[in-house]
Amino acid sequence: MLFKPQNPNTKENYMKATASHDERIAKMTFASVYPMYIAKVEKKGRTKAELDEVIMWLTGFSNEQMQEHIANKSTFEAFFEAANIHPNASQITGVICGYRVEEIENPLTQQVRYLDKLVDELAKGKKMEKILRS
Repeated sequence: MLFKPQNPNTKENYMKATASHDERIAKMTFASVYPMYIAKVEKKGRTKAELDEVIMWLTGFSNEQMQEHIANKSTFEAFFEAANIHPNASQITGVICGYRVEEIENPLTQQVRYLDKLVDELAKGKKMEKILRS
């Protein structure tokens, strides 16, 4: 055999984040992504209220604070800098966008991927108790 086939589930086959990738995520605005999150969950029969509950659980924001970040077009960097990340956020595991969430080294990128993972779980029909790690 000339080569050994790699197991697709091994760590080596997940995408590696680069500094430019992390920087690009940091500069994206929450306001530019939020409508896409809404569309994704509503397309799958979930509600904006459920999405907001998930975001507020992760960030510790009130609805007013979250709306303020949207109105101010806060970058993800500013958005998560102001957040009080839920203590159970470290229980968010799995692969999202080609990255194993629990292995992401950049804290900001990891927080953004936590949010992506929660939105994905909501869209996939997971129960809120499971999504909110309660």
